[in-house]
Amino acid sequence: MRVWTVPMVMLIAVTGGPSPISLVGSVEPATTTVSAVSAVSAVPVPVPEAVSTTVPTTVSTTVPTTVPTTVPGSATGTGAGTGAGTEARAGSAPVPGPLPGAGSVRAGAPWDVVTRRAEDRTPRRGPEPPDTPETLAPSEPPEPSGTLVPPVPRPPRRVDCERVRCVALTFDDGPGPYTGWLLDILAERRVRASFFVVGRMVSGEDEAVLRRMVAEGHELGNHTWNHPQLTRLPYGDIRQELGRTQWLVKRVTGVTMNLMRPPYGLTDPRVAAESRHLGLAQILWNVDTRDWHDRDVSVVAHRAAGAGPGSIVLLHDIHPSTVRAVPRLLDDLAGRGYRFVTLSELYGRRPAPGRRHYHNP
Repeated sequence: MRVWTVPMVMLIAVTGGPSPISLVGSVEPATTTVSAVSAVSAVPVPVPEAVSTTVPTTVSTTVPTTVPTTVPGSATGTGAGTGAGTEARAGSAPVPGPLPGAGSVRAGAPWDVVTRRAEDRTPRRGPEPPDTPETLAPSEPPEPSGTLVPPVPRPPRRVDCERVRCVALTFDDGPGPYTGWLLDILAERRVRASFFVVGRMVSGEDEAVLRRMVAEGHELGNHTWNHPQLTRLPYGDIRQELGRTQWLVKRVTGVTMNLMRPPYGLTDPRVAAESRHLGLAQILWNVDTRDWHDRDVSVVAHRAAGAGPGSIVLLHDIHPSTVRAVPRLLDDLAGRGYRFVTLSELYGRRPAPGRRHYHNP
């Protein structure tokens, strides 16, 4: 029989009073009774092959080669260096403790549970527009995390522009700070128009403006994402400029646009090919008010008055002078018997994708 020297640490457990509980150790075949000590001491204990230490009213453990220490009120472990909620065994690697800031996790919880608790608090970003040509197909864009209920559009009107004097008012480069004011004017007079949207202009409250356009019967068209000169861009960039705006408007309004207007009216066969690929007809104009240059109400209204049957009038809703000119030009054209229609109503059918359209002769 061998004699082992085992360090014993004072154990204090409070069960009903302040006095410490005696620690009694039973060893077979020899039995040794040890009282609570106030400091660390070495006690010779005859040990056969295993030592069994029993602590009344607390924990009983069997140790093959090492003697664990149990501190009442704390998690099971081999000491302060291992970390709470961990347990070390002979010949095994220690299990890592919980992640910092992982919240309250029960002692001994699996590591993947702790990891998931920490990951649950990681902020997640909202949906972003696709940024590669492969994801810019005109079919179905990715669904946003927060689903938007699309507005209910006004039913299409049956207008025969071959018999009725029709004119289509088109507004580019918005939505802007004056677009809501313009929509109020059009709603008061029950006029429908077409809006060519720049994707980067849509954020926050502007999403509600787009939804209002659809709900009030206006038509939406694609005016690219950043308003670049498309004829200077490679194929992939042209598709991205158009595809990102297609995705955004679809997400916000539920509408898949089938019209586009190239910035500055500049196009070429490559722009036509990408427009056709995305199912977009190229809509230009035959009446230019030059409201971006001459920001004068009377000048803008006078130039718009030059419209004839089947005309497409170019305006910009980002200029307050243009919005102020709208009531005057509406009165002028309506007084001459014109009816204000959207582009789809002007053509009476869906314009051919990729082709250029200036007016409806």
